[in-house]
Amino acid sequence: MLITKELLPGTLDMLILKVLHVEPMHGWGITKRIQQVSEGALQVNQGSLYTSLLRMTRAGWIKSQWRVTENNRRARYYSLTRAGEKQLGTEKERWARLTVAVDQILDLT
Repeated sequence: MLITKELLPGTLDMLILKVLHVEPMHGWGITKRIQQVSEGALQVNQGSLYTSLLRMTRAGWIKSQWRVTENNRRARYYSLTRAGEKQLGTEKERWARLTVAVDQILDLT
């Protein structure tokens, strides 16, 4: 499943925040980590990724700095801020409430 606007608003942000909670990463690494952990079920297109990264940078949830990658290339690495840590907690709580509500509807008899 390609991650597009079909996902619930905020879902991609939540996934990116969680990946960055583990360690700072560059954009391509974020994309690959989401794909890897979801066993290929989720694939983030670059347009959606960088739109989300820009939005979260402006919101103060993440920050970036230039570094050299393991392949000796310059890349912008993103990391979580304290505000981003707090937002991740908020997003996880919202997700938990949403999944409970959806499960209740799906369990209707």
